[in-house]
Amino acid sequence: MALATVFSRAQTGLDAPAVAVEVDLAGGLPALAIVGLPETEVKESKDRVRAAIVNSGYQFPTRRITVNLAPADLPKEGGRFDLAIALGILAASGQIPGEGLAQYEFLGELSLSGALRRVRGALPAALAATNAGRRLVVPEANGPEAALASADAAHAATHLSDVTTSLAGDETLWKTPVPAVGPSNQPQADLADVRGQHQAKRALEIAAAGGHSLLLIGPPGAGKTMLASRLPGLLPEMTSEQAMQVAAVASISAGGFKPEDWGRRPFRAPHHTASGVALVGGGSTPRPGEITLAHNGVLFLDELPEFDRRVLEVLREPLESGHIVISRAARQAEFPAAFQLIAAMNPCPCGYFGDASGRCHCTPERIDRYRGRISGPLLDRIDMHLNVAAVSRDVLMGGAGEQPAESSAAVRTRAVAARAEAMRRGHTSNAALRPAEIDDHCPLEKGARTLLEQAIARLGLSARAYHRILRVARTIADLAGADRIAPAHVAEAIGFRQLDRTASI
Repeated sequence: MALATVFSRAQTGLDAPAVAVEVDLAGGLPALAIVGLPETEVKESKDRVRAAIVNSGYQFPTRRITVNLAPADLPKEGGRFDLAIALGILAASGQIPGEGLAQYEFLGELSLSGALRRVRGALPAALAATNAGRRLVVPEANGPEAALASADAAHAATHLSDVTTSLAGDETLWKTPVPAVGPSNQPQADLADVRGQHQAKRALEIAAAGGHSLLLIGPPGAGKTMLASRLPGLLPEMTSEQAMQVAAVASISAGGFKPEDWGRRPFRAPHHTASGVALVGGGSTPRPGEITLAHNGVLFLDELPEFDRRVLEVLREPLESGHIVISRAARQAEFPAAFQLIAAMNPCPCGYFGDASGRCHCTPERIDRYRGRISGPLLDRIDMHLNVAAVSRDVLMGGAGEQPAESSAAVRTRAVAARAEAMRRGHTSNAALRPAEIDDHCPLEKGARTLLEQAIARLGLSARAYHRILRVARTIADLAGADRIAPAHVAEAIGFRQLDRTASI
């Protein structure tokens, strides 16, 4: 036959829309044209496909070949359509049978020798192909992530000739995809490694139990980064749905999906020179940023005031909504961004404000300018602000009076139990409670209400800060096993809003 149709998948954000690769062979001068809104990488596939077909032992038709990537209004990019185009040409020229092509979808970049190379976004494509009732053929390097969608519906191959031989009926050449991996057993950084810092560890426990954001303020060497890196080990195990979301995000990223990271919460720590696009995503073809790569995990921003202020401001909407929409003139993409923010900063430019040794010589004006790099609206969206003092020499060297530190496993047990109670009550973490749900899920004892009213009046708290104090107090009550929020719970929650106070840090 002179016409063949092969199915493939494009990539738009986390979606993998279907693409029909239609190949027509007609009379006329030999030529190969690709239509259907292809990007430069797709247009270049004609040379890769020609060499791959010839080097795989087939004849490249000396006819006028037209390849249509439908639908025509969907942008196509990358080398992901190489395999489908090559199979379409071979089927249209009668060199391979075309009857069974409708059962499959094909994804893969071809080398000049015909070997298949890894492509981005194999997992979303595999999920979409499974829902469409077709089997997906991918390069061997994409086999593990495709198998996560369905081990029975995903096939992996190393070479174009493997695919063509299998389509001809010799199923023995199919490569068996790697089975879906189980939860990660990689060791996590342990909280017991951190000496002292009992209040900061308590804040981490509350953050893990309620999904709250946290800002740590302290001098260099106080352990802020160590504390932040221990948070993923305190969080509950991800559900299979959450793990699949994290794997899908990794699949479309430049780093790709690694099987050993299955079930492991992401921990992203971008440098303070990162741009706004690097942080939230973007580009002419929208790509996920750090907040999406941290989805269902932790985003750690060290040296928070050193970030460009305009970069930090782009975090405000995702912190509230849990997703980000990247809009460009030609296309739009939505990415998930339900991350837990942990940030760290020094109390002043030199880092030693309030130190007993008197090393700080920063003027009040310099300190104000330094702290003013973080806007009030962004600080308002961070649930807890906490001072982290320098560790004393005796504690650092393991003095006799220092109590053994709790392990992450012990703290995680309490945090998981409190998170489970919140999920049972409101089907969401306490940090994600909407204002309309707070009245139902955060009942206050009389003394707690009085204390909160006094705090609002004296500290001039905004409505957002008021709601965040209630959410944190609800988590503290859950950790204590209390049904109602007591004055002690509210007092502790207010204590974690240290930047709301008029006094110096």
